[in-house]
Amino acid sequence: MTGLPETALDAAARLLDRCRERGLKLATAESCTGGLIAACLTEIAGSSAVVERGFVTYSNAAKMDLLGVSAATLERHGAVSAETAAEMASGALARSPADLAIAVTGIAGPGGATPTKPVGLVFIGLQRRGGAAEVERHVFPGDRRAVRTATLERALALLERAAIG
Repeated sequence: MTGLPETALDAAARLLDRCRERGLKLATAESCTGGLIAACLTEIAGSSAVVERGFVTYSNAAKMDLLGVSAATLERHGAVSAETAAEMASGALARSPADLAIAVTGIAGPGGATPTKPVGLVFIGLQRRGGAAEVERHVFPGDRRAVRTATLERALALLERAAIG
């Protein structure tokens, strides 16, 4: 019906249950997934009790305007970097009452790659209110759809782990 993988929808349902049990609210800050994480979460009935807001910040201007990512970070490290992912997660928390924020930035392809930043390179930032951002670096294999799906599934897994801990 939605084109979202059943595994991701199952993970989203588990995550939402965990967050409801603990009274946690979520925010998403998405670049390479273009809102896919928020779409997966909100596909589940009752998600409004958990999903506080989502930011789709595909451009550098949007990252700066909506999430407060610094121009210096973007110039020094680029949009696809651990530093940018961390600032995106922090910005999502600063601009919402959410308890947990997930941020993703990467190169889904087929274009956009450089010698040091291949297609499939994704940084996923996770931050809990009051804590520091944690960032994972991945190089997911496959085409654009595969990279975006892998990013979605890993982001949901990280959020579930954070909701439990």
